[in-house]
Amino acid sequence: MHLTSAAIAAVAAGIAFAGAAIGAGIGDGLLFSRIIEGVARQPEAKSLLAGTAWIYFALVEAMPIIALVFGFMLMGHS
Repeated sequence: MHLTSAAIAAVAAGIAFAGAAIGAGIGDGLLFSRIIEGVARQPEAKSLLAGTAWIYFALVEAMPIIALVFGFMLMGHS
């Protein structure tokens, strides 16, 4: 069985997509669990924690988008 460079690039892109999705899911879960924990400990800090949570959420979610772009670039070069 002979694999072409396009097939190898497709597998590599799929692994990159899956890894990024799993990493973002874990990151989001950890982020919001800590936010809930922080609000439970200090309810008066809810607005401060909620504001920064969305900023960190956007940063965590940027990683799969970057992986998606790199995956498509990898697919285009093969």
